[in-house]
Amino acid sequence: MPHEAHLYLNHDNAIAMKIKHYQKGNYKILINIWEKAGLPYKPKGRDSEESIEKEVKLDYNQFLFAVHKGEYIGAILVTHDGRKGWINRVAVLPEFRNRGIARKLVDAGEKWLDSQGIGIYACQIEAYNTESVEVFKRMGYIPFEDMHYLTKRKFPEI
Repeated sequence: MPHEAHLYLNHDNAIAMKIKHYQKGNYKILINIWEKAGLPYKPKGRDSEESIEKEVKLDYNQFLFAVHKGEYIGAILVTHDGRKGWINRVAVLPEFRNRGIARKLVDAGEKWLDSQGIGIYACQIEAYNTESVEVFKRMGYIPFEDMHYLTKRKFPEI
C-alpha cells in the first residue's frame, strides 16, 4: 500500500480523519505523538530514527498515522511474521482520545494485515495498562491467559 490515505468519519463525535502511511522524514512526528501520548520508547535502540527508517522499508511492517485537519493525532505500528499479525504502539494524543481514533487505526492495520493474507491479529499490552486492555476488548480482542511472554535482549535499549 503506497502512500494512500483513507478518510474516516466518526459520526458520534464528528471528527473527520485520514489514515496516512509513514514516509521518510516522519520520525519527529511519530516521536511527538508517542511522547504526548505517554508511550515509552527506546530512542537509543529499536526506536531510534535509524531503526524506524529501516523498519518502514520492510514489507512486513506498516507505521500508520491518524491525521485530523492536517494535525497528526495518532499512530500505530502493524507487523506480521507471515503467520500472525501484531498490533503495536497504538498511541492517540490525549485531547483526541475516546473519539474512535484508536479503533480506526486498528481497523486500518487489520485491513493491511488482511491484504497480506494474515488472519490472526494479536497485541501485547503491559499489565499496568488496563485502559488499553479494555479498549482492545471492546474491539473484539480476547485475553489469552495461557501464555507467558519472555524476551532476551542483547542490551537494554533494544
